[in-house]
Amino acid sequence: MEMSDSREIGATPDVVYAALLDPEVLKAAVPGAQEVEGNPTDGYTATVTQKVGPVKATFKGSVTMSDMVENEKLTISGEGKGGAAGFAKGGASVTLTPTEAGTMLAYDVEAKVGGKLAQLGSRLIDGFAKKMADQFFDNLQVAIEGPAEPEDGAEPAAGEKKGWLGKLTGRA
Repeated sequence: MEMSDSREIGATPDVVYAALLDPEVLKAAVPGAQEVEGNPTDGYTATVTQKVGPVKATFKGSVTMSDMVENEKLTISGEGKGGAAGFAKGGASVTLTPTEAGTMLAYDVEAKVGGKLAQLGSRLIDGFAKKMADQFFDNLQVAIEGPAEPEDGAEPAAGEKKGWLGKLTGRA
């Protein structure tokens, strides 16, 4: 399964690049992530629980970063094993381009599955993979920008989270 997309994020390329390397941001962005630990140099370990059709599994795996050009691009590769459910592996080539409003994040994703997951059929798997990629980049955008501003311009209510960018810059 392959797909490509892009989205504009309201932060500079250096902030978006740093967010992509932060294990806490990755944990918040990966749908179903229970833990993400590590660093860009040594790689990350992750535990993710997902349900694909009738198959629910906890995947334990690794994530590596390569082809890293600071504030411009990187490749994220991951592989996980879900026991009897099978395995999933894939990667995303991410390119960051400065824009007037922040950063255009473009990505090309490739994913493969095996075992019981592969028996579910390509339509179900392709739809699930697209949903996962969309959720990851939506969650990444929220982690960086914070939740969408209320229409009336009101401040977030007590207890609402502000984005990763706000925490980084002390505006949280």
